[in-house]
Amino acid sequence: MLRSRVHEAAHEVGFALCGVARPDPSDHLEHYRAWLAAGYHGDMAYLARPDAVARRGDPARTLAEVRAIVVVGDLYDQPDPPGVPDDPSRGVIARYARGRDYHRVMRTKLRRLAERIERAAGGEGLAGVARAYVDTGPVLERELARRAGLGWFGRNTMLIHPRAGSYFFLGVLFTTVEIEPDAPFEADHCGTCRRCVDACPTGALLDRDPEGAPVLDATRCISYLTIEQRGPIPQELRPALGNRVFGCDICQEVCPWNVRFSRPAEEPAYRARGPGELPQGVEVEGGRPGGARPTKDSGAASPPHPGTDFPGLVELLETALDPGRWDAFTRGSPIRRAGRVGLARSACVALGNELARVRTPRSEALAVLRRAAHDSDPVVAEAAGWALKRAGGRSEG
Repeated sequence: MLRSRVHEAAHEVGFALCGVARPDPSDHLEHYRAWLAAGYHGDMAYLARPDAVARRGDPARTLAEVRAIVVVGDLYDQPDPPGVPDDPSRGVIARYARGRDYHRVMRTKLRRLAERIERAAGGEGLAGVARAYVDTGPVLERELARRAGLGWFGRNTMLIHPRAGSYFFLGVLFTTVEIEPDAPFEADHCGTCRRCVDACPTGALLDRDPEGAPVLDATRCISYLTIEQRGPIPQELRPALGNRVFGCDICQEVCPWNVRFSRPAEEPAYRARGPGELPQGVEVEGGRPGGARPTKDSGAASPPHPGTDFPGLVELLETALDPGRWDAFTRGSPIRRAGRVGLARSACVALGNELARVRTPRSEALAVLRRAAHDSDPVVAEAAGWALKRAGGRSEG
């Protein structure tokens, strides 16, 4: 059976999960449209483009002769060092963003999978074409994954696999080859559990709608605020961010299915980088990462880069204030999505939250915030000024 060979091929190229879905029109599209109408997508206007919404609703609009959709999952969880996430002087980066950009890693694997499917189909006298997507095209990946038997929608809106939890990336392969589908996942194993809803510090999770679909107000979600939000973070939400500077895993960390079943990433590329370790392909030339020229504030040589596994907030903000260092630090990393301004802004907010908790602020924290208060971008300067006020007005000097 071709489906079993597809499953085998997916595991051979390194995917932990695989399922095959029918290319039927979406039965989740009305929930998606209602979510957009409520404005829960915030400034992510690309999600509401009419052509993209229509393509999300019908796979045939993406690939006219599509006969099957292969959905794969790549594990990315990694354990946190004991006690470190609670250290207010260190920033928290979401697990998925601590290693290399998953889009690149998964696209390479999906190309290899497509080649194997073509060979297997050719052996059965079939021929076809394939189109791959990794969180970038007009595709409702989680719905397709549920239809491919990979799990159910949790109250945190994540897809939860009964033996792997929710820490996995999704990739899809539209193919014109006829492949027998897997059985859809129909059960909802969340039951009455509301741990994710209750744990969200900003109240972004709105539980389920009357028809059972989970609802997220992205404009209150820490991941949206630190990654997609391009302007200032609303002041009333800033204290709730704590030391989170890029993304948030709280609703996944408290999920019993992750506590019990989540497995560490099998892909080495998703491993967090240590201090001074640059992304793959980035070299240091003349003391500057990637040959970047020194800025007027940076000096002739660059200090070591912070790691992606709970970086020091002072070091992270220093990096974000220097365009050359920021470029090298984020090259080939999902963190680049936030932009230099977004990362610097979030680091300022996190430092402000740290300073509000301590009796004696660190002099180096105050110093870097004073520098940030004079940043050329008003979003960064405003966030730094707010952080200094959180320190009790210690902005003089």
